[in-house]
Amino acid sequence: MVNRLWSYCELLRHSGVSTLDYVEQLTYLLFLKMADERANRRLNAERILPDGLDWLSLINKSGDALFDQYEHIIAQLGYERGMLGAIFKGAKNKIQEPAILERLVRDLINPYHWGSENTDAKGDAYEGLLQRGAEDRKTGAGQYFTPRPLIDAMVECVQPGPKDTIVDPACGTGGFLIAAHAYIVERHGSELDSDRRRALDSGAIRGIELVHETARLASMNMLLHGIGRANGRELIEIRDALAKPPVTHADLVLTNPPFGVGTVTGENYAKARQDLWTETTNKQLNFVQHIYTMLKLHGRAAVVVPDNVLFEAGAGETVRRELLQRCDVHTLLRLPTGIFYAGGVKANILFFDKKPPRPDGAPATKKLWVYDFRAGQHFTLKQRPLSREHLDDFVKSYRPGERQERIESDRFKAYKYAELVARDKVNLDLTFVRDSAESEALEEPDVIAQEIVDELEAALTEFSAIAESLRALKSSHEDTDMSD
Repeated sequence: MVNRLWSYCELLRHSGVSTLDYVEQLTYLLFLKMADERANRRLNAERILPDGLDWLSLINKSGDALFDQYEHIIAQLGYERGMLGAIFKGAKNKIQEPAILERLVRDLINPYHWGSENTDAKGDAYEGLLQRGAEDRKTGAGQYFTPRPLIDAMVECVQPGPKDTIVDPACGTGGFLIAAHAYIVERHGSELDSDRRRALDSGAIRGIELVHETARLASMNMLLHGIGRANGRELIEIRDALAKPPVTHADLVLTNPPFGVGTVTGENYAKARQDLWTETTNKQLNFVQHIYTMLKLHGRAAVVVPDNVLFEAGAGETVRRELLQRCDVHTLLRLPTGIFYAGGVKANILFFDKKPPRPDGAPATKKLWVYDFRAGQHFTLKQRPLSREHLDDFVKSYRPGERQERIESDRFKAYKYAELVARDKVNLDLTFVRDSAESEALEEPDVIAQEIVDELEAALTEFSAIAESLRALKSSHEDTDMSD
């Protein structure tokens, strides 16, 4: 099914439609077909779409008439409520050839059943389509997509439960939310009464996404995986998560925030957010601070962070000191290059739990356990992609649910709080496993070449962030001079 979907994406791409656009266009058509199936099922039939704005009104037309009706449907559905209106809000037809649209409607979508009776298969097909789009580096689509093996390992470590409120403040296409929901259903299905199932569909699992088109893909992804209702509450908010303090709080935050710098109305986030610890235009440091404010007491988080969060001076040091003091920062997973669809990324997973202040002022962090999955590991998106099995040893070492039983190994080492704060600038860029000369010699030329590309792209990303920070600083100084 993924291959068939992708074959039609290829058809759209050759017609001048971009990666995210053709996934979006298929989203509209899939939704219309799913709504038709729900309206016509034998049990619990549910009519979602108004008469004249449904699949039947589309499938009975051809040529220009079909083309005009499709544009009419997606324009009008944007005024509906709930997830339905969220999916179609601002929607536009980007398939400019009526013949191609007719092939999509009649040959791809209509012959197949896409409804909830086989949610896993249809959801996985859509997820596979998103992944194929993310693999196209030229479009930048990979920035919205975290590798699923990594997501699954993170979810298994933090063990989401049926009573947890789970939020991703930079949700992309919704991968963390879907994996958390699947984990709860698989491990705690017998505990889910009707009230809890309704809670999962109405905001217990929710996301925030800045880019409207990406939020649309996330909403559709969640619906295809059985999360939420078309006429129910929208589970993906479209806004800048960092722009204001959280109104509600979460038991669990799972996220891979965007890398780079960011400002609100020309100022850095801390000037708009008095609840943050320090001022910085470094978006990742702001997300770490924001995630702390999102968590309930004893809430837990698993966050993808780039290397600069671990060693950057100034605001970085402040954030690390505050985080170690206020949270139990218990685990750091150092990731290899070559696993992210956005190239040149050197990243880590930081796991921490929010704790109440202690009367004696003692830090919440006692030990930080570091698992080095970077040294000696080489992955590429095509020749040697990351799989869930590659992370088995980390999950086993993490010991979900029994962290007090951890044991040190060649790749897993514990650092006491006193050791961490004694390091220059509280540098958490901790390395203790070295690549052997033998492993370096065995690398294939294409792997070495890709690593060079990744290093250059990482350096370019860093320099771009610095340049943007300098521009923001210059702009703020100029504004101050003008006000004087």
